[in-house]
Amino acid sequence: MIRLVDIAAQVGVSVMTVSKALRDQPDVAAATRARIKKAAQEMGYVPDSAALGLRLGTTKLFGLVIPATTNPIFARVVLAVEERARELGYDVLLMHTQNLIEREEACLRRLLSRRVDGIFIAPVYRMESDARIYRELQARKTPVVLLGSPGACCSQFASVQGDDLAASFAATQHLLQLGHQRIAYLAGPLPAMWAQERFEGYRRAHRDAGLDVDDRLVFHAGSTIEDGVKAALQFVNEKRAATAVLAVNDLVAVGCANTLLQQGLRIPQDLSLVGFGNILLAEHFRIPLTTVRQPKFRLGTAAIEMMLQLLRGEPVENRRLPAELIIRASTAALRSA
Repeated sequence: MIRLVDIAAQVGVSVMTVSKALRDQPDVAAATRARIKKAAQEMGYVPDSAALGLRLGTTKLFGLVIPATTNPIFARVVLAVEERARELGYDVLLMHTQNLIEREEACLRRLLSRRVDGIFIAPVYRMESDARIYRELQARKTPVVLLGSPGACCSQFASVQGDDLAASFAATQHLLQLGHQRIAYLAGPLPAMWAQERFEGYRRAHRDAGLDVDDRLVFHAGSTIEDGVKAALQFVNEKRAATAVLAVNDLVAVGCANTLLQQGLRIPQDLSLVGFGNILLAEHFRIPLTTVRQPKFRLGTAAIEMMLQLLRGEPVENRRLPAELIIRASTAALRSA
């Protein structure tokens, strides 16, 4: 391992001069600083970030905790966080919870042991209103920004999220304006706040149109393609007289669409279908999905800006970013009998 003393011997200066030059201190001549940096690069010198962190009181590390990178919703969020963090001189430690409470706690404890400067969390939602690990984060005064709706167990932390309620309202309203009054809903995980808000948007759009929600048209789905397949099979088997389906996310919508097509139903001629999220698959599905475009990259960028405010000791307000309805081929006006 190359040390400062090795660079000093190579250039013919003191160790202190090498240290100052590598930190761009102004009391080292520009020409000397350039020679030292060139020698350090040629010799393969790598700074000891742990030692630097101890000296400066910062590790220049952020923790980023998400359910899984296989979830396409988080791909651009992760990209935005990493890109902006790199510009600011931070590295990002990425960890996955698989939506398991015990794994979330383990991930957060590992990040605390690494003395990260701040943590971004897409929380694992639970029915309980209290969680020990979040109380510990608050007691430690760890800067935390939530990526998504804050659940009851973590509502004390700053959050940035898409406006799921308004977006779901707009998606339901789109179907109502096309003449559909019997709209099935494939609901998400019960404890998840984002799923609750999307369901509330569906309910409010019905209420705004003077319609009651038929509980027999609400099916518990989840959040995966497989969940969409199961919910669609239940929908078909129960023979509910619906003319449209609103899914809690695009993965559920794709699973539903595949099942409906396999059953001989046509989209949108027999059933209109709307997803949520605007993942890449939605646009390139065999019947391009009408869906809601979530501001995924902007969400990651906004999260970084909020983290910087926290690190500066400034007050932070929760943010809701507007989403946009994208109309494609999977929805059409209700056909007369």
